[in-house]
Amino acid sequence: MRAVVQRVSRARVVVGDELAGSIGPGLLVFLGVAPTDTAELARALAARVAQLRVFPGARGRMDRSLLDRGGAALVVSQFTLFADCRRGHRPSFTGAAPASLAEPLCATFATALETLGVTPVGRGRFGAHMEVEAVGDGPVTLALSLGESGWDTAC
Repeated sequence: MRAVVQRVSRARVVVGDELAGSIGPGLLVFLGVAPTDTAELARALAARVAQLRVFPGARGRMDRSLLDRGGAALVVSQFTLFADCRRGHRPSFTGAAPASLAEPLCATFATALETLGVTPVGRGRFGAHMEVEAVGDGPVTLALSLGESGWDTAC
């Protein structure tokens, strides 16, 4: 499971003419699912995202999390996080989970954030062409990757 997490002042997702989800200050989370991912991994990644200390505290240092400051999250599924660009000029997406697995795991991730106390949790629309608008705050953008063997990145 992979997540690209961006600290934002606000973000929203529009599908066609409909607003699918929006948040004020918090984290925009692009979430990719691999074929071997599980609900347990989704909940573990949600806990890591909710507890990431990427917001400034009293001294201006990044020492506050979504849970500490009461920020929101907007979760957007993004299978392209598993793109393989090693050959040719057209990415391969065979490393991404099929929709039948990815959609419920994206929902599990978002629900886990809510269960942990992140509120509100906005959501994109799985499988739809989405316009994602974000106003970055910082900028602060982190990439996290959690697989069967544990964390694949420094975060």
